[in-house]
Amino acid sequence: MTATIFALATAPGRSGVAVVRISGPGAAGALAALTPGKPLPRPREATLAALRHPVGGELLDRAMVLRFAAPRSFTGEDVVELHLHGGRAVVAGVVEVLASLPGLRIAEPGEFTRRAFENGKLDLTEAEAVADLVDAETAAQKRQALRQMEGMLGRLYDGWRERLTRALAHIEAAIDFPEEDLPGGVADAVRPVLETLAAGIRTHLDDGGRGERLREGLHIAIVGAPNAGKSSLLNALARREAAIVSSRAGTTRDVIEVHLDLGGYPVVLADTAGLREAAADEVEEEGIRRARDRAARADVKVAVFDATALPALDPATLALVDADTVVVLNKTDLAEPPAVTVAGHPAVALSARTGAGLATLEAVLTTFTADRLAGSGAPALTRARHRAALEECCEALLRALAAPLPELAAEDVRLASRALGRITGRVDVEDLLDVIFRDFCIGK
Repeated sequence: MTATIFALATAPGRSGVAVVRISGPGAAGALAALTPGKPLPRPREATLAALRHPVGGELLDRAMVLRFAAPRSFTGEDVVELHLHGGRAVVAGVVEVLASLPGLRIAEPGEFTRRAFENGKLDLTEAEAVADLVDAETAAQKRQALRQMEGMLGRLYDGWRERLTRALAHIEAAIDFPEEDLPGGVADAVRPVLETLAAGIRTHLDDGGRGERLREGLHIAIVGAPNAGKSSLLNALARREAAIVSSRAGTTRDVIEVHLDLGGYPVVLADTAGLREAAADEVEEEGIRRARDRAARADVKVAVFDATALPALDPATLALVDADTVVVLNKTDLAEPPAVTVAGHPAVALSARTGAGLATLEAVLTTFTADRLAGSGAPALTRARHRAALEECCEALLRALAAPLPELAAEDVRLASRALGRITGRVDVEDLLDVIFRDFCIGK
């Protein structure tokens, strides 16, 4: 990390203010080059400065400048922030000058946050939370990212690892000093600790993937017979013409997705091909196959029935109704249905064309979503790599509890501790860093 990096830290394009961030040993020198003959501002004190081209003295902008001295900065290095006017020409001119200075280069995606991790300012869970906060589109996603960025998840895993370290020390003491006058049954005394930890980790894992689903969005699939009004319902919920609507059956051939915010929770809503036994051609047949596959993988299904066809119910759609299904009777503007229960589910009567009953459906879907994503306040694991490491830790603990020799138990406790350490970045993470940070945006 000897190079000094810089990047636009705000969104590109025309704006009122654009922030260019510089980090590394040459940050102060870069600021000095842009403000020739002027003293450097004191750390953490906002200063108005005229930024000039180092060659010729052309005025680039009048900007607010902030300087942070290492290690009291986001990255732990010397950092300079240039708060420029947000015109494209202004930003391009400053970036061009910075790129021409010796020892400076444009930052890679996530490189500022990676330096913060490598300088001990963040653990890996907190670094991942930075990316989640930047990507958050709903209030619930924002809350989860903020809790993780404040270290709730990292403290939980570090606490577990600390308890494993103490247990391992007791086991190894009994192995290495059998002749010493140690308290009797030292190795056996750690068994309750390992059992409690294994149970706690298993409970943490058995959360239904709540944290991951909150990051990615709850998947809701709209299913039903052709011309039941699925595409009209998608458009009504999305408040835009996301899907083509036609009176001709079988016009939806592929899965169409829209992203929604339901009560502060992220949802991926999918319109699917109409379900029927005899497809018109091989394209529709493939669409029906994809519809069934999406329904099988969805967290929640919305089964749409045509109210004008009552009392008959489409058997292909009826076969998909289960505990994770919301039943809808559509086209109530054409036929007002009686109160209907389908497979034990009270049906929501609505008209996707007029919007009548749509608010009721949104309330029902919001309840379904909140039930699956709302947490108890305890931090939730948010990534597949967390889950894999915790599974590995739990398996090692179970092996340790069943080990016939203390030496074998000690090795498995050590492996469990290392698995926890990989989540926060304490051990064995060099090969993971490129994978973790490559999806960050440039400037973060």
